[in-house]
Amino acid sequence: MKYIIVGLGNFGSSLGMALTRQGHEVIAIDNSMQKVEAYKEVISHTICMDATDEHTVNGLPISNTDIVIVAIGEDQGENVMATALFKTLKAKRLISRSINPLHEKVLQAIGVDDIIHPEKEAAKRWAKRLSLRYFVDSFELSDHFSMVEISIPVALIGQTVDDLQLEQKFNIRLLSTLRYEYYEDSFGRTQTKPSIQGLATPGQVLKDKDILIIYGANKHINQFLRSVGIKVK
Repeated sequence: MKYIIVGLGNFGSSLGMALTRQGHEVIAIDNSMQKVEAYKEVISHTICMDATDEHTVNGLPISNTDIVIVAIGEDQGENVMATALFKTLKAKRLISRSINPLHEKVLQAIGVDDIIHPEKEAAKRWAKRLSLRYFVDSFELSDHFSMVEISIPVALIGQTVDDLQLEQKFNIRLLSTLRYEYYEDSFGRTQTKPSIQGLATPGQVLKDKDILIIYGANKHINQFLRSVGIKVK
């Protein structure tokens, strides 16, 4: 897929690098040449430009871009102006970062397709991660359903997927297992990337250091976690 990311702050740059690593084409723009130069080796394309200037923004391949993300978080006015401009230029799908509740209402009035709350979403994930001993990460599909990653509890090591009887006992499904590999990026920082083991099969034996990817209703996932000794609220 093709993305345009507006703003190379902490959030925008991290998102751009992650999408590039996943094989997507990313055009990242910022009005700071220093930031553009800093990320030119780790993001597909970086361009120095003013995202609120219609003449220069109109030169971007907006009609051929799947998603435009306005990631500006430092300047609320610039965020709104850039978002409105990309809306006027008919971005196929427009996502913008919200800074506060009033700002979110303005973005809704502009008609964005989705709104990102990076700090709020990160806080919710970390709250789970810190409160559950084995919790690694989660993705909420709705208010009631999630996909969660948990480090394998000791009691499950050596068992097969079929042994767990997850669907029969808890009405949840083990989708896959993965392991995290560590590497250094071009800035010398330690990063992690998941190595997915493929779809879980009934005869698959669960091993030490496996991360379990589980899907289901939140209440059913919590029942399973309690059954293996993980305290949840």
